[in-house]
Amino acid sequence: MTGSIFENLGLDPTVVVLVLAALVIILFVVVLIMIVKMEKLYRRYDIFMRGKDAETLEDKIAEIYTKVHRLHDQDLANRDVMKVLSRGMVNSFQKTGIVKYNAFEGMGGQSSFALALLDQSNSGILFNAMHSRTSCYIYVKEIREGQPETSLGREEKQALEMAMEKKIRALESED
Repeated sequence: MTGSIFENLGLDPTVVVLVLAALVIILFVVVLIMIVKMEKLYRRYDIFMRGKDAETLEDKIAEIYTKVHRLHDQDLANRDVMKVLSRGMVNSFQKTGIVKYNAFEGMGGQSSFALALLDQSNSGILFNAMHSRTSCYIYVKEIREGQPETSLGREEKQALEMAMEKKIRALESED
């Protein structure tokens, strides 16, 4: 009867036996690989558990949990400090522009300068220090939202434009 099944399927019994033998060999190799991996895993588990019982593991987990909780509280406190600092930075000078120039031709070189100091809203002050051989003149002009209260000289305009072009890296809070 077995011969008739192979004959009906058109298979040679020796081919079927060889295929099954190959599958047994492949499965044997897979089983050996799994045994080796299981031994490695058991060794790692044994090293992990050596000298420990359930109570010491529980203590270790509780200690880690406490540390994580403390770090979380510290993170919240740091975020609050960063928010306060960010609010304070709005009115501090964050943008600068400086242009050196020769105020009096043939005298003193490029020792004169125009310095713009602006906050986040482009408000602040503009210094113009004009040096000569015998004296130094310093002028201060107020800037409100990028607009001067009085007219500006060429170097002062350059310093103001230079400062206003600077971008501010805002501290963004993630809530």
